[in-house]
Amino acid sequence: MKRNRVVITGMGAMCGLGHNLNDVWSGAIAGKPGISKIENIDSEPLTVKIAGEVKNFQLADALLSEREQPRYDKFIHYAVQTCHEALKDADLLDGLKGYDPYKVGCILGVGMGGFPLIQNTCKTWLEKGPRRVSPFFIPSIIPNMASGLLSILHGIKGVNYTIASACASASHAISAAAYDIESGRQDVVVTGGAEGVIVDTPLWGFTNMKALSRRNDEPEKASRPFDTGRDGFVMGEGAGLLVFENYEKAKARGAKIYAEVVGHGATSDAHHITAPHPDGDGACASMRMALESAGISAEQIGYINAHGTSTPLGDIAETKAIKKTFGKHAFDLKVSSTKSMTGHLLGAAGGIESIMTVKALHEGIIPPTINLENQDPECDLNYVPNKSVKADLEYGLNNSFGFGGTNSTLIVKKYTGA
Repeated sequence: MKRNRVVITGMGAMCGLGHNLNDVWSGAIAGKPGISKIENIDSEPLTVKIAGEVKNFQLADALLSEREQPRYDKFIHYAVQTCHEALKDADLLDGLKGYDPYKVGCILGVGMGGFPLIQNTCKTWLEKGPRRVSPFFIPSIIPNMASGLLSILHGIKGVNYTIASACASASHAISAAAYDIESGRQDVVVTGGAEGVIVDTPLWGFTNMKALSRRNDEPEKASRPFDTGRDGFVMGEGAGLLVFENYEKAKARGAKIYAEVVGHGATSDAHHITAPHPDGDGACASMRMALESAGISAEQIGYINAHGTSTPLGDIAETKAIKKTFGKHAFDLKVSSTKSMTGHLLGAAGGIESIMTVKALHEGIIPPTINLENQDPECDLNYVPNKSVKADLEYGLNNSFGFGGTNSTLIVKKYTGA
C-alpha cells in the first residue's frame, strides 16, 4: 500500500509562556520560565502553590460567542484558540481551501478533561441541590468535546475523536493523525492536545502522591529536569495544535511546510501504574519502533525533546532509555526538556513539545533545559543547559510517557523543499 507523506503546515500554541505560538517559542529559546505562583484560583489552602498557568486569557467573542463560552470548560477554550491559530497559519481558515470536508479530520489528546467545571458543579450540587446542575454540564466537560466543537466551528466532517492516555495523550493523537493521512483516509488532520486542570482536586491528588515540586518560594526554578535538586514536576496547562496534510496536496496548493512527520512508535512498560520502568525498556522500545517506522538509523537523529518531567525516577529512566536506543551516539545528541519552562501540560504535553521539536528544526535553534545547575551524575547526556544553541539538524524526536506505563515517540524531519 502506498504510504502518503505527512507534512506540518500550521501550528498554534499557548501555555504559561504566552497565548500564541510566537510568544511561546520566543520565550522558550530565550530560556524564559513560564512557571509562577498560582493566581487563577485561591492557592492559600494548597500545599503546592505554583504552576505553569495560563494567565490573563480571555477567548475572543469572534471565536466563540460570549453566550456560548460559559458552556465549555477552559481546556476547550484553549483548543478553540490554538486551532484558530493553527488553521490560520496553514492558510486553511477560508473554506478549507477546497478540501473535501469528509477528508479533513480532528484528533486530539486530552488527559483529564473538564476538572474545573466538574469541581464547581459538585460544589453547586452540594450547596444548592441537584436541580441546579447545568443542562450543559456533560458537553462542557467531556474530553471529546474539544475535537467535537472544533469540527463544528470549522466544518470538519472527517474523523473526529479524542484520545486519553494520560501524559501521552497528545502524542498518541498525533500518531493516529499521521496514520490516517499516510493511509489516505484523510487529507488534512488537526491534531495535538489541550489541558486545563490547575484546580484544587487534581493539585491535591498529585500533591498527596508526592509527584509535584514544592519549591513554592522559587517557582521559576521549580522545574529542573536532570538536576540533582529536582523534587517533582510542575503542573502546566494550555494547548498545542498542529495541522497535518498530505504532502502532494499541500504542495499543490502552495502551502508553507514546516516539517515532515516520518516516524512514530508506541509501547507499554507493563511495569507499574505510575513509575516508569527503571531501565527505560518500554521507552527504548518506543524510540526504536519510531526509528524503524521512519526508516532511518539512530545516528541520523540530532535532537530529542525529552519527556523530562523533573521527577527523580523519570529523568533517570529516560536517560537510560536514550543510551540504550542510541548507544555511543547518545552522547552526540542534543537533548532538552522544555518542561523546565512550560511545566508539564499533562495530556497536552505531546502537542506543545512536538511543536517545540518542529520549530527547533525549522529555525535551527535548540531550546534549552533551564535550571540545570548541578547535573545528576546518572543523567549524563548533553541537555542543552540554560541557553539555547544554534544547530542545523535534519531529524528530531519527541518522547511522551504516561501513567499506566504508556509510551509514545514521534520523529519529524526538517523540510528543505524536496
